[in-house]
Amino acid sequence: MSFYFDAEETRRPFELPGAKPHYTPDRPGQVDHIFLDLALDFETHSFRGSCTTTLTPIRTGIQQFSLDAVDLNIAGVFVGDVSQPFDYDGEILTVNLLRPTTLEPFQLEIQYSVEQPQRGLYFIAPDEHYPEKPVQAWTQGEDEDSRFWFPCFDYPGQLATSEIRVDVPANLTAVSNGELISTEDVPGGEIGDRKIFHWQQTQVHPTYLMTLAVGEFAETHVDWEGIPVSYYVEKSRADDAERSMGKTPRMMAFLSEQYGYRYAFPKYAQVCVADFIFGGMENTSTTLLTDRCLLDERAALDNTRTETLVLHELAHQWFGDLVVIKHWSHAWIKEGMASYAEVLWTEYEYGSDEGAYYILNEARSYLNEDSSRYRRPIVTHVYREAIELYDRHLYEKGACVYHMIRGILGDELFTKAIHTFVQDNAHQTVETVDLLRAIDKATGFNLLFLFDQYVFRGGHPDFKVGYAWDNDNSVAKLTVTQMQVTDDSKDVFDLKIPLHLNFEDEGVVSHSSFTIHLHQKEHVFYFPLPLKPSFVSFDAGNQFLKTVSLDYPLPELKAQLKFDSDSTSRIYAAIAIQKKGSVEAIKALGEALQTEAFWGVRAEVAKQLGKLKLSQAYDALTPGLQDENPKVRRATISALSNFKTPASLELLKKQLQQGDTSYYTESAIASVLGGMAAGSLRDSQAAILSVLKDVLATRSGWNEVVRAGAVAGIAQLTTYPDAVSAIIPYTDPGVPQALRLGAIRALGAVSTGQPPEQVTLILETLESLSGESFFLTQVAIASALSQMKSPEAIGLLQSLASQTPDGRVRRLAEEAVSKVQKKLGSDKAVSELRQQVEQLQQQNQDLLSRLTKVETLLQKENSDSDK
Repeated sequence: MSFYFDAEETRRPFELPGAKPHYTPDRPGQVDHIFLDLALDFETHSFRGSCTTTLTPIRTGIQQFSLDAVDLNIAGVFVGDVSQPFDYDGEILTVNLLRPTTLEPFQLEIQYSVEQPQRGLYFIAPDEHYPEKPVQAWTQGEDEDSRFWFPCFDYPGQLATSEIRVDVPANLTAVSNGELISTEDVPGGEIGDRKIFHWQQTQVHPTYLMTLAVGEFAETHVDWEGIPVSYYVEKSRADDAERSMGKTPRMMAFLSEQYGYRYAFPKYAQVCVADFIFGGMENTSTTLLTDRCLLDERAALDNTRTETLVLHELAHQWFGDLVVIKHWSHAWIKEGMASYAEVLWTEYEYGSDEGAYYILNEARSYLNEDSSRYRRPIVTHVYREAIELYDRHLYEKGACVYHMIRGILGDELFTKAIHTFVQDNAHQTVETVDLLRAIDKATGFNLLFLFDQYVFRGGHPDFKVGYAWDNDNSVAKLTVTQMQVTDDSKDVFDLKIPLHLNFEDEGVVSHSSFTIHLHQKEHVFYFPLPLKPSFVSFDAGNQFLKTVSLDYPLPELKAQLKFDSDSTSRIYAAIAIQKKGSVEAIKALGEALQTEAFWGVRAEVAKQLGKLKLSQAYDALTPGLQDENPKVRRATISALSNFKTPASLELLKKQLQQGDTSYYTESAIASVLGGMAAGSLRDSQAAILSVLKDVLATRSGWNEVVRAGAVAGIAQLTTYPDAVSAIIPYTDPGVPQALRLGAIRALGAVSTGQPPEQVTLILETLESLSGESFFLTQVAIASALSQMKSPEAIGLLQSLASQTPDGRVRRLAEEAVSKVQKKLGSDKAVSELRQQVEQLQQQNQDLLSRLTKVETLLQKENSDSDK
């Protein structure tokens, strides 16, 4: 499953009030098979039918057991033809058997119906605001939402085969797990013709992976080694299917080799549906994807997110579907590997630099959540709802754990360990200990030390690395400090880190390799060497999850930026060079922006130049606007926005008017322009608003990326009252969803400097929207309110938290309440002082630039005198 949320500003506890331990429930027996026989009514958004569960009791004498069943209309419960008494409270269906169980299997049939379901099964249809919306129905089971559309033992530890027979209007197609074993045309007379699709899944899987998707789809069928591969999309998007999902057969071959197990299911279908509440969901043999992942030709130029989404969900067919987690607390096994599969595929398809940059950004995503939202162990069974676990610790940190395993074992043994894990546990459930056992079995390595530090507890090491060369004694000195360590020694990480001392000679680099054992707050290492190293690579190859600050002399950092073979090390060098802040530092970064081979390093260099905010850095940055890679252009645009001068403003306005081949680059320009109209450029607000309103009026396109950028730009005009009236119309129903959600979030951002009457208008608008039930709208409202500094925002958030049926929205709203409360309780004097400091920083920018120019002239004069 794929989805992401933005982190908050301040770290808070993961365990919110009401959190408690969760365990796999006791079970009356083994579920052997689940058969759903349903009829869908698209006119009334309802369905009816039966669920027949074949159960083999695990012990005799059971007379009562319970199933999860939420908001179902239970008509009857039967064993064979005999009606059974039952109790139902709207959430739990308790069956009271007339005859106690033996050890023989029996079939339990539950007849039921559901009217206008809010979760589990979703009906999509045109309405007065969105008349072009398709007629569809689709399901979403993870984490525990299958109970909303059929009665079941709704936890991942129960595996069973399944079968779905569904009656739908004849013009629609129904897709489900496994193989299509029959279709039947049913003349409907006055109610219209119908069609019955009968799907059967013969491999065991959990209830949360049972699925159904119904719609009027265009179907693309291909093949991989005799296995049918299908793409289902709206008929109007048929041309986008191959562009977006066309690498699937190659991915199936790649993952079959990576995991040492041929794709296990009889088909693989991908169904793109409207209004999907996640990026994708890996239902067994039938993945559902948001239709927003479908790419047009222009979006395909620089969008790899769709490709990695497709790969992520496919990887789950092994990690999640073939090998199933026994309990939600171990979900990192599947989500971490599916995320790491994105790294492996990127490395395979695009090269080692791309893979290295991908895992670096996975780490950064986790680090952001850890520092600004909360810290938690990856494996924990204490929570309110299991869906709370689906965060950046689970996905990105989980991916980093797999990367560390690979770094410790090496590629060959890592592959052997993963093969062993999959082969030993195929069609079974697993816990984290099973991964440790497979690694030990395949390689002889005991990695419990790594899991104890990174999986079973929260956090990571924060390294500061100092380097100096003792020329008199020919000794390299390395000082490594774990900055996260307080007086409590349990904060120390015990790791063996690879170190390279590198020697460069006319562009040829050799190195001496060492392994340093770090197990206390600070270590000092001495390395006698015949030559002075040109540069130092700490954690060579970027194997370990960490933060790192390099305190090296500038010549060594420049050499590392230029010659280190590892792109991540070059990025760390660029960050350290920026902190030097000198003319020489700017020159080194400017050169790298134009000569560095890998676009990821160029993009990072642009970010660092933007932090310097000196005129020399501005001059060094501008060539990045012509970079061949749109992601470097975007990084350059973001960096240039830090230079709030008339020249930079006009430059970016011109770039926006000229346009770009990339949707995202245009969006980036639009989103930063508003933030530039501050301080001495405050008089340009009206002109900037006019430019951005023109973008909103003229640049509708794929997923509203460009217009969403314009709304984000307007949201930064926080002191300009007209900005609010420019945003509000785009929050209305009927506005394309992607743009509307961005506009709702923008109302919170723009509120921070607005006069009281405009804040009131914003709150009234958000209140009027808060009654909408669509999950993504609720998330956007929570995000908007979290950015405000108003007691009324707290009330709206508390109301949202109490009324939403979704645990994710509830948590976001509760976290937002804390965030707003903190803003309201902040010291006004501190806030005013911060504003004064910011003003002084802006006033000093020109002075700093002039001083740097003087420094440059002095260096030149000294150089001329030396000659």
